[in-house]
Amino acid sequence: MAVMRPLKSLSVLSFTPIILGSACRISSPLSQPQKPQCATYSTSNLIPDTFSYRIAASFSAKGRRFDPKGDLFSFNHSKALVDGPYAGKRPNSGQDAFFVGTVGNSANVAFGVTDGVGGWSDSGIDSADFSHGLCGSMADIAKNMKQDAMGQLRASDLLQRGYDKVVADKVVSSGGSTACIAVGMGDGTLQVANLGDSGFIQLRPNAVYYSSKPQTHAFNTPYQLSIIPPKMLARMRAFGSQPLSDEPRNANVTNHKMRHGDVLVFATDGVWDNLSSTDLLKLVSRNMIGFNGWAAEKNGVGATDHLDFLTTEGGIAKEYENSLQAVLAVAITGEAKMASMNTKLDGPFAREVQKYYPGEKWHGGKIDDICVVVAIVVENQSDA
Repeated sequence: MAVMRPLKSLSVLSFTPIILGSACRISSPLSQPQKPQCATYSTSNLIPDTFSYRIAASFSAKGRRFDPKGDLFSFNHSKALVDGPYAGKRPNSGQDAFFVGTVGNSANVAFGVTDGVGGWSDSGIDSADFSHGLCGSMADIAKNMKQDAMGQLRASDLLQRGYDKVVADKVVSSGGSTACIAVGMGDGTLQVANLGDSGFIQLRPNAVYYSSKPQTHAFNTPYQLSIIPPKMLARMRAFGSQPLSDEPRNANVTNHKMRHGDVLVFATDGVWDNLSSTDLLKLVSRNMIGFNGWAAEKNGVGATDHLDFLTTEGGIAKEYENSLQAVLAVAITGEAKMASMNTKLDGPFAREVQKYYPGEKWHGGKIDDICVVVAIVVENQSDA
């Protein structure tokens, strides 16, 4: 029996986005105050530290009120080894999970989202254990990379090693999850491994530069990493069923080149089922332009020199969302939450249901767990 996800019963800027390009695939209105002194990270024996990734995450579990203050994690590179989302209790993100952390003691970062597949609940299994466990394992592996290997870790390796660790540890006995993870390097190269229907988008001023495509076996049946208990596996085979159990090597792996001002949004399907790429571009643009992270210039809209300050803690004059990436993460989660509960405005999921199952008469949004990781890419300013 296939493990499937069952069907469950703001005003923005107006402009025309430009779809610019794609990545290469493997085989497959603020004036800037005095700039604060920021910590630097030595990677002299690795890749030159030209770019940094300013990251925040926001989340909201299905059936719970969204709390912008409590449902927010801001990544601080200098505190990452002791202040990650898995240093204490789980984030309140339901079956969705995320991780953000350094690769060893370098400036390289690993981050991403996972989404426990809800169909496992039909067998009495909560996939939250699997999705959170996978994120915890990947964060731990990245954090403990040895000095001579820190510059060599890639997203495809991290996904494989994280999955192997979850299986070997035997703490999680069953469950399944999608995954969309990345490793960002100091030279501005980013590798992404995406398996299933979580995904990511790379935005530039007034442009959707890249948008990942979901991997599904059938409608609402995503690729998934899983651990299947022996008894369940035997029962399925006895009835002639083939289990859905994909492997890390089945992930779509892409390489990307970052530039100053790029905005990366990694999210579970609680976002993609309710907001389109164009919706996200409008929402991100409104905030990036409003806070002067992007601004009009001679040849259009471009990233400003204010980004370094705006993406540091306290760069935005708010008590909680006090960085531009935190503002974006909270805004996206909040918008997706509202869209999911809107019974009249059809979102991407509703349009897909109407396409494949017109008799269902599905309208509105799709209520689900929501998890978002936002990274703003900043080109480090020379002190010279």
